[in-house]
Amino acid sequence: MVSPVISRPVLRLAVSAFGIALCLSAAPAAQNDLDAFMRQVVARRDDNWKKLQQYIFDEREQLEMRGPMRVPIWGEQRDYTWYIRDGFFVRSPLKVNGVTIGEAERRKFEADYLRHAQERDKRPGRGRVAVDLTGGITVEAAGATDTPEPAEPSDGLAQDVDGVIRQTRPPQFISSAYFLRFKFEEGKYALVGRETLDGREVLRIEYFPARMFGGTDRRRNGKEPSAADKARDAEFQRLMNKVALVTLWIEPNAHQIVKYTFDNVGFDFLPAQWLVHVSDVKATMKVGQPFPDVWLPASLDITLAMTLAVGQFDLRYSLAYHDYRRPDVTSRVGVKER
Repeated sequence: MVSPVISRPVLRLAVSAFGIALCLSAAPAAQNDLDAFMRQVVARRDDNWKKLQQYIFDEREQLEMRGPMRVPIWGEQRDYTWYIRDGFFVRSPLKVNGVTIGEAERRKFEADYLRHAQERDKRPGRGRVAVDLTGGITVEAAGATDTPEPAEPSDGLAQDVDGVIRQTRPPQFISSAYFLRFKFEEGKYALVGRETLDGREVLRIEYFPARMFGGTDRRRNGKEPSAADKARDAEFQRLMNKVALVTLWIEPNAHQIVKYTFDNVGFDFLPAQWLVHVSDVKATMKVGQPFPDVWLPASLDITLAMTLAVGQFDLRYSLAYHDYRRPDVTSRVGVKER
């Protein structure tokens, strides 16, 4: 009896085919595990602010524009304190470009802000994004329930220590940080690897969205958009999604996003390239842990580069949240007792 002889090339081919088969069978399982992990991350994204019923912190908002040769053209800096009044987070202005806000103006701003927050909390419907570079970025998330009627401003204490949070929508400082309200999209995530960020072991994951920039039901001049308008909008949204990339750094045990960056890698599809060319848009958000097991926004930084006939212009908008602390009932809004 003659034993069959398997040549080395045939053996190598068989081993390679077996290895490929193992990889192909393992890939769907690995992707399913990653999708399940990201589903938990997205679900957890906005829950942390509800953990602390009473705390205050400070915010610095900056806007800067530079022209050709990086020459400063315009800039602005605003400082705020956040605190809870009548169950809602209220943004209290402290300074504008280093000038202290007057007491009457501050109180009016707070009352208007509280009224707006209460009215916003009542509104149902889809999320809405509004960008106001002079007053911050406001992102309204979907879902709301009824809340009490707007209350009169309190007596100026920095915090009602016996109060509880009644608002149902995330406050502006949460919405601003998570202004990319991306939804969970199965099969759109790729695990890059493990890294160390600020002393923490994190997972680096790339997200290639297909539905980040979705359709709207907007009307033009009070009329329903035409079929051509809808088709043009759909194509624009498709192209925006095509060039978008989100990189996330996630603490795996807490399923917590500790940092993300948003990059649009190219805008060559935009019209009027001969007039203005948008060369780069990038946003970076970081989350800190001011209290045990509580993750809250630390900073947001957005940069935009565009080129005109006279040269390149750079726009930078940033928010920094700092000095998270328990309230002191002897402190008045806008004044820290030292």
